[in-house]
Amino acid sequence: MASGNREEEYEEKNVHDVYQQIASHFSSTRYKPWPIVERFLQSQSPGTVGLDVGCGNGKYLSVNKSVYIVASDRSGNLARIAQQHQPHSTIVADILNLPHPHSFFDFAISIAVVHHLSTPYRRIEAIQEILRTLRPASGENPGGKALIYVWALEQKSSRRGWDKGDAQDVMVPWVLKAPKSSASAEPQPQVFHRYYHLYESGELERDIEKAGGRVLESGYEKDNWWAIAGREDRK
Repeated sequence: MASGNREEEYEEKNVHDVYQQIASHFSSTRYKPWPIVERFLQSQSPGTVGLDVGCGNGKYLSVNKSVYIVASDRSGNLARIAQQHQPHSTIVADILNLPHPHSFFDFAISIAVVHHLSTPYRRIEAIQEILRTLRPASGENPGGKALIYVWALEQKSSRRGWDKGDAQDVMVPWVLKAPKSSASAEPQPQVFHRYYHLYESGELERDIEKAGGRVLESGYEKDNWWAIAGREDRK
């Protein structure tokens, strides 16, 4: 079996299948926009068109009502939940093979998605795929921008407690409580494990540059590394 097939099967089992099963519960915990994502979306000009790659339940689609967003998620169950946010459109799509034209979109966001890809090459490829959809810079037009968030390795102050020097490839549990029944015994919760690559300081910026992008701004927020990137013009 080719290595690419092994990676796809690994992610299918340890990422995609899990989100299909926990979609409803996951959605119920995702309702408040993160401040920097909200700021980025509010900064977009009225009438612009953007992407939300890995939209989850679509909680960011209604942040700026003057823009139009094409949202996608690998999980059909999450995409169906996101469809409630009209007039935006939501489709099922893979981040490594987005069904969008080149050089078309004014902006893109991908929040907590790239870290689910299981190899360095696939993570860089995912960023490259997002960047190719953005309008390139032309004259005084700065071109499209993408905001990308990934989980940080440096989470010493969080309940997870990871920090520099710890393993970067981890399995993170999601506990799904079983509904209570009339039986006296307490129903046992289901525990699902999702694969994450925890990004160390500076790694996201390096991956963006390897993907052919230029980092415009970057930082740390609530156990995440984030960066705003544009396409690098190659003469």
